[in-house]
Amino acid sequence: MRHPSVHAALALGLLSLASVPPAVAQQDDHDHHAHEHDHSHDHDHEHEHEHEHEHEHEHEHDHSHDHHDSDIYAGYFDDDQVEDRALSDWEGDWQSVYPYLQDGTLDDVFAHKAAQSDDKTAADYKQYYTTGYRTDVDRIVIEGDQVSFYGDNGKRTGEYTYDGHEILTYEAGNRGVRYIFERDGGSADAPRYIQFSDHAISPMDADHYHLYWGDDRAALLDEVTNWPTYYPSHLDGDAIAREMMAH
Repeated sequence: MRHPSVHAALALGLLSLASVPPAVAQQDDHDHHAHEHDHSHDHDHEHEHEHEHEHEHEHEHDHSHDHHDSDIYAGYFDDDQVEDRALSDWEGDWQSVYPYLQDGTLDDVFAHKAAQSDDKTAADYKQYYTTGYRTDVDRIVIEGDQVSFYGDNGKRTGEYTYDGHEILTYEAGNRGVRYIFERDGGSADAPRYIQFSDHAISPMDADHYHLYWGDDRAALLDEVTNWPTYYPSHLDGDAIAREMMAH
């Protein structure tokens, strides 16, 4: 879904739940091979998506931002507009939105989306986001170069350094940027790579984000169906739902 990714830019019609067009990731300045994507992620405005992203263009991310910023949030920008970002852009204490989907707090969000859709029901949206938001990492804390993951297996903390960005181009014509960090210290069971998508393409503090993590950098770029999404931990579920419906 300031979308995005993080924005609003988080960024974030919804791709068909039954048939998803392919998307292609461009090479960035790190000369990574182009990746083929089966893009179903509409990242909370579309989706939103991770990010990720055919967007519902009627959703503006932040009405105080100008049209230029809204275009970026929706995934329309030039390569020379993309800038590197520091881990500090995502610093803070963050909570997964998945529990709020599970307990019904986000049902109003899905009903809101369905009311603006010609062919998707609230149940369709809930199914789609259930796949997208699913995660067992319910909290993430980012401080300095340390990222701590809290979940069913306890706490894992890694130390991360910037490993560049990747620009992803989707079948719909819009694009997204993954900001990538590699573990170079800390717990060996922390993910080797983490990739942020928050619909922004230059330095700014994220107000929510989609996060991909794992040990295979390239494979993560192909992940577009599951995009765990995090909002500040001080927000309650109702506040998060209002934020989502405002985008």
